[in-house]
Amino acid sequence: MDTSSMHYLCLAAALSPAYSLQQPIPVTIEQLTGILHCTPRNVKFILRKLEEQQLIAWIPGRGRGNRSQMTFLRHIDEVLEERFQELVSKGRIKSAIELIGQYPVNEPLKERLLAVLDKQMGFWSETGSTFGQEVLRISRNRAMEKLDPASVYTAFETYLLGHICSTLITYDAQNGVFLPGLAHTWEANESSTSYLFYLRKGVRFHHGRMMTSRDVKETLQRLIGLKSPAICHFEDIIHVELEGDYVIRFDLVQPNLFFLHLFSSIYMSIVPYDVDFAAHPVGTGPYQVLDLSQDVLVLSAYDLYYGIRPLLDRVEIWYLPHLASGVRQYQLTGASTSLSSVAAAEEGRSHSIDYPAVGCRYMLFNFRKEGVHHHPAVRQAMRILYNQLALIRELGGNRIMPADSFLPWQSSKYEFAEPQLEEARALLEEGGYRGEVVKLAYRPCKEDQDEAIWLQERCRKIGLQLELHPLADYDLPDLVNHADLVICEEVLEDDWQWGMINYFRNESNYLHHLLLDSQKSELTEVLKPFARLAAGERAEVLELAEGKLRDNGWVLYGCHMNKKAQLSQNLFGLEPGSFGFLDISKLWVKSGFQ
Repeated sequence: MDTSSMHYLCLAAALSPAYSLQQPIPVTIEQLTGILHCTPRNVKFILRKLEEQQLIAWIPGRGRGNRSQMTFLRHIDEVLEERFQELVSKGRIKSAIELIGQYPVNEPLKERLLAVLDKQMGFWSETGSTFGQEVLRISRNRAMEKLDPASVYTAFETYLLGHICSTLITYDAQNGVFLPGLAHTWEANESSTSYLFYLRKGVRFHHGRMMTSRDVKETLQRLIGLKSPAICHFEDIIHVELEGDYVIRFDLVQPNLFFLHLFSSIYMSIVPYDVDFAAHPVGTGPYQVLDLSQDVLVLSAYDLYYGIRPLLDRVEIWYLPHLASGVRQYQLTGASTSLSSVAAAEEGRSHSIDYPAVGCRYMLFNFRKEGVHHHPAVRQAMRILYNQLALIRELGGNRIMPADSFLPWQSSKYEFAEPQLEEARALLEEGGYRGEVVKLAYRPCKEDQDEAIWLQERCRKIGLQLELHPLADYDLPDLVNHADLVICEEVLEDDWQWGMINYFRNESNYLHHLLLDSQKSELTEVLKPFARLAAGERAEVLELAEGKLRDNGWVLYGCHMNKKAQLSQNLFGLEPGSFGFLDISKLWVKSGFQ
């Protein structure tokens, strides 16, 4: 069918709405050249092809002024569905998705098409080459965020960058030690004011050039040049010295015992100085970027990777926000995720793995906007309304534990209670509430929507007018200008101290944009000694900073989440990566299964 079906769909979309199937339509060759955007000669060739495939009947007009007659023999929905299935079967997922947006598709047909697309997610073995390629397709129900280590903040994009790029060292959170990465060893002076890294030789970037110490220096300079929201973490560095192609030294203005954590973070992913990463993502990681658009990210195993080559040959991440309601989410963790095919799940050939996440769901007030929420009593009332125990009891799902901190082990020390809603009513009166509308923002995901509706109903019971304000993904201007508070979720890296200090200091997150400068100054003062302290003392400082958020009611903690992954039983190499996701580079599928 191929191109003929596309010509048929084009003609049917232009002509058939005014006519019924099997009804002759008067047309001219000139009219068809405009629809098909080709010459009269090509139009006649296309018409012959459509006739041969019994898609149309064609009676040419005879004599001057007599119009030709074309009859559509098959319904446009039927041809569109066949074309869609043909594209999907050939792995042309992008073309299939574009097809849905190109032509009018009714809901029943859309559901059938999405079911076909759904079955293409998960693991596949492509046998078109001498060695069958193992491919993983993952779908995401939101738009892709910017894929750049200088500015990334979202967990999933950070996780992906960890497969494209490498850092000088890595942090083993389970054992609390640093491991070699692009640097095979390192050392610091006694005062922790100078750090020396010895780089591996023979490490190649994806574009083929060998990595040297210049790339490391330019990576840091790139953060400064781009005014990265994370550059505050590196402000102690006053001098960088290249002591050879494979040795680099960083001199600091003051002692920094946290310095190695910075160089194992995603922001210090080493990128080549001779490539514009924003336009062409190039790193030294196990996967290289083959394709990058707003619809799809395609990663291919890098055969020259300095470590162990990945076992999966290709990974495709499809971003389908406009089809979110109909496509099952194939991710590597999350509340409704799967790595198995639909058939495998239906046959029971799958199992679940739980990932209790470090981090929690919470609400954050927007102090940049005037409103009743500036009064402490109103925030105390909202604390009662957004009660952790009630939240878990009434909504359940993956909400597993009430939160009084981002850290589950800190929350476990707190004794939670569930005050009566009438106490919240009294606090509203104390705060001068007079029936004003309070706007609650939330992202377009099920957990946020469920909590927003639940909270709105609890507010209604005591006369608080809570208006729901859905956001378009991470629409910061909309949030800052129109919402009084927002539902959030923070998932921390395995290196939780790095995750916490990055949350407090990173300029790209909601906290930075919704607190007043005076509030941020208070946090900065608490955190000032952080980098100069040992691990135990750093933990105490972070606890004090959380206390500042909690005690002032700037943040209302909700619950800790349990992330689930529905995995095929034929999937092996299940090793944890960052944020509770699985390490893609270690995954493989046993031969003979899909």
